[in-house]
Amino acid sequence: MNKKTVKRSGKRKGTVVAVSGGFDPLHIGHIRYIQEAKKLGDHLVVILNNDHWLRAKKGYSFMSENDRKEILESLSVVDEVILSGHTPNDSDRSVCRELKRIRPHVFANGGDRTLIDAKKKTSSLNPEVGVCKELGIAVVYNVGKGGKVRSSSELVVAFKKYER
Repeated sequence: MNKKTVKRSGKRKGTVVAVSGGFDPLHIGHIRYIQEAKKLGDHLVVILNNDHWLRAKKGYSFMSENDRKEILESLSVVDEVILSGHTPNDSDRSVCRELKRIRPHVFANGGDRTLIDAKKKTSSLNPEVGVCKELGIAVVYNVGKGGKVRSSSELVVAFKKYER
């Protein structure tokens, strides 16, 4: 990968890498994904899917977007966290708008996302792949050690099982 040293916008210098996710709740798979993504560049931007996005996808938000944002901002490898702009009845669950705004050099996808997934017509990655191609953003798949090692939804189910 060619590491261009450019100033994209504001304080972002060097190779800008973007990742996205709900991170609800944050777990070891997310940490590995974020740590590995940081190694792909100089400035790591986390696009955090907001509460509206989570409710549309899963029906609930386990942790508030503000709590998730603060936790992510506390990680030393994270340079910036931006909330997605999803609205309550938004049919677009992609992060295309955010990618257009950030214009990173690299869009890194976690261990549960692959090129094969992106090529499927039903893949949730299709919109982002198109925008990345249009903007010249490199798309990297399977970032993080060991693929999908945890599931936030499974953690929530386990929590509810032991909740009193």
